[in-house]
Amino acid sequence: MPKKLLPGKLLGEDGNLLETGYATSLLKEYNPENVRTSKMRIKEWDYYYIGNSHYGIALTIADNYYMGLGSISFLDFDNKDYLTKSVMTFMPKGKTNLPKSSKIGDLSFIKKKIKLEFFNDGKKRLLRGFLKKFRNNDDLNFEIILEDEPKDSMVIATPFPKKKHFYYNQKINCLKAMGKIVIGNDEYTFEPDSAFGVLDWGRGVWTYKNTWYWSSMSSVIDGVRIGFNFGYGFGNTAAATENMIFYDGVAYKLDDVTFEIPLDKKRQYQYLKTWRITSNDNNVNLTFEPILDRYDHANALIISSKQHQVFGKFSGLLTFGDKTIEIKNLVGFAERVENRW
Repeated sequence: MPKKLLPGKLLGEDGNLLETGYATSLLKEYNPENVRTSKMRIKEWDYYYIGNSHYGIALTIADNYYMGLGSISFLDFDNKDYLTKSVMTFMPKGKTNLPKSSKIGDLSFIKKKIKLEFFNDGKKRLLRGFLKKFRNNDDLNFEIILEDEPKDSMVIATPFPKKKHFYYNQKINCLKAMGKIVIGNDEYTFEPDSAFGVLDWGRGVWTYKNTWYWSSMSSVIDGVRIGFNFGYGFGNTAAATENMIFYDGVAYKLDDVTFEIPLDKKRQYQYLKTWRITSNDNNVNLTFEPILDRYDHANALIISSKQHQVFGKFSGLLTFGDKTIEIKNLVGFAERVENRW
């Protein structure tokens, strides 16, 4: 059974995790100087998604040693449309300097066409930047503040079957969001009573080929923030699972969760048809009605990433503690990602 993590170093001198398990805060000290396999396998990223029921923005800064990335996606749920623009760099070799902790620290990705800046003073997060000619000839500019961080989050330290490979991950749901996005003459605002952010803070040494599933939702019901984080494919789930429900700042741990994505007669995934998301402990029983599929397929020789990040509306029952809550048409996302990297 997965166990709760204790404070301390993440990696031993041999490059393996000193302890595996889960937590509700970032207890382990990430120490990449103890990585004992090829540095080409190191993957580090900060990913933010901020949205309300009408539109959202996804922001990524990543340093995968041989490849760096700065990316912005804008999602328009009312018109079932999206646009992603990215800038890649070759062999950053860790010089992007992603912080070793999510608790505090600044990060930037600045090129001629794009600027992404993530500031975190330990109390609030300021995200700002631009991307030139994002939509036709219109530039995209944004400035967003995330604050009032809930007490609990999702943290896992999990190994892969191959020694010296691991994933250390925190996902912070239900961050209150305030700010705006401007694309040309169009302005999109976020208000903290209806817009929320999630941070996916990932550090690890990954195997070459893997497929993961991840779903996240942050919203409010009767004035109380509610959200969840479900996923699998991130290393050995016998050592740690990342399934949690968040209610009023408190995390409730779940067992295994499964994504049921419809298949056609040729066994091909039908991402825009209704999904079911359930748990083996019967605490999750949801339907997911897709709005749009943010599809991206990057392919360069032996490197490939095929991503289906589907945004839609969740409805159904969530059971946690002594509560069962029905949710209706709350917007979030569920994804399936295949990597050769």
